[in-house]
Amino acid sequence: MTQNSEYDWLSLDEEEQVLWSGEPLMKSIYPALAIGIPLSVVGIGIPIVVGAYLNIKNTDFVVTTQGLYKKTGVLSRSVQKIGFDKVQNISFSQGFFGTQFGYGNIEVSTAGGSGVEMRFRSIEEPKQVQELINKHIKKDKEGGSDSVNRNDILMEILKELQETRKSVERMEKKI
Repeated sequence: MTQNSEYDWLSLDEEEQVLWSGEPLMKSIYPALAIGIPLSVVGIGIPIVVGAYLNIKNTDFVVTTQGLYKKTGVLSRSVQKIGFDKVQNISFSQGFFGTQFGYGNIEVSTAGGSGVEMRFRSIEEPKQVQELINKHIKKDKEGGSDSVNRNDILMEILKELQETRKSVERMEKKI
């Protein structure tokens, strides 16, 4: 695996490949600007705008051949991973500003989780990213690259059971 410096926070398995990466669009700062600029007169608006900017610049999203990753953090770093085998539901949404400026959110729920476990916030073309994720979830559930290994294991189990049956039949004949 070659590690790209852009993804120094990402530890991929040997066969895992990045399919898509993104970050919140800078356009998603517009609501914070709309609130922050008028409030900057009284000194409150600047922290709102700076906080929104830092949050956008320090968030990354990645879709790989094995799952979803989200990195957040301004002063510290938090990396969250959800494997495709754990994904229960995925949806996308666009609010008023997202519809106007061309961005939206992807929300991921996991099996056994309570509600939304991961959110790709303010990304460009959320519907296309959702379709990419759904395609790989389906591939994972159908066996994907592990199907050969699973089939081999099942064949070994079947052979073992057949041999056991033959042994039992031979023992019954002797009795």
